[in-house]
Amino acid sequence: MIPTDVPFEFKRLQFPVRLAFAMTINKSQGQSLSVCGINLENPCFSHGQLYVACSRVGKPSDLFVYAPGDQTKNIVYHKALQ
Repeated sequence: MIPTDVPFEFKRLQFPVRLAFAMTINKSQGQSLSVCGINLENPCFSHGQLYVACSRVGKPSDLFVYAPGDQTKNIVYHKALQ
């Protein structure tokens, strides 16, 4: 944007801003979200948290996961898988 109604010339650069919210995995239980992003820089620390975080949206295309190295540690009780 370059205004022309002032005696000097200046340029203003404007960046679009979107409203966003952040919450913990425990706080998200029971919520339904239209779009969800998960930051897995630090792995989930208890059983079932990764599932809770990933199941907050209806479609997988609305889920965005940031995991450095494309992997994270999922804590699972091995007895539950048998």
